[in-house]
Amino acid sequence: MSTTAGSPTSQATSGTADGIVYQEQIVTRLGVRRILAVSRIVIGFTFLWAFIDKLFGLGFATPSERAWINGGTPAQGFIGGIEGPFADFFQLFANPFGDVLFMAGLLGIGVAVMAGAGLKIAAVTGTLLMLFMYLAELPPVLGGTNPIVDSHWHEALLLIIAAATLSGDTWGVGKIWARIVGNGWLR
Repeated sequence: MSTTAGSPTSQATSGTADGIVYQEQIVTRLGVRRILAVSRIVIGFTFLWAFIDKLFGLGFATPSERAWINGGTPAQGFIGGIEGPFADFFQLFANPFGDVLFMAGLLGIGVAVMAGAGLKIAAVTGTLLMLFMYLAELPPVLGGTNPIVDSHWHEALLLIIAAATLSGDTWGVGKIWARIVGNGWLR
């Protein structure tokens, strides 16, 4: 197996071991890989923090009386305030199942991205979650800074970049995970 270390961002040669094709580094410059790893950890912590704050009501976005462990309804509270064109669609999730689905998504995405394993699934599900949250807030608030692109887009793109660049291989368990699951969708 050989890599193309001279190119800052290139598809490296794939090799086989135990009959499984493993993809080597996509980004070969160490400094860039570290920047991608830090970005992955930061966006993963963003999702994990949202889970922790909604679970315990730490007083940042969720007051303690609305914490999930105190009987709060994290998804239902958000869904109850939706007034845009997709309000009826999102009412499907205004129930305890929606709360569990939302909280499991935040936890799963946060842990997977921070660990660097399962980045493809985390990127797809996280991007879908960000798309739903973007659609739930349509039309954009007048007087905002940008009526089209907001933080939901940034968060989704960071998830996609983390998965596409195999950033979990640096300061994460991505390489170990790849040996276990291969280089398919579970990667």
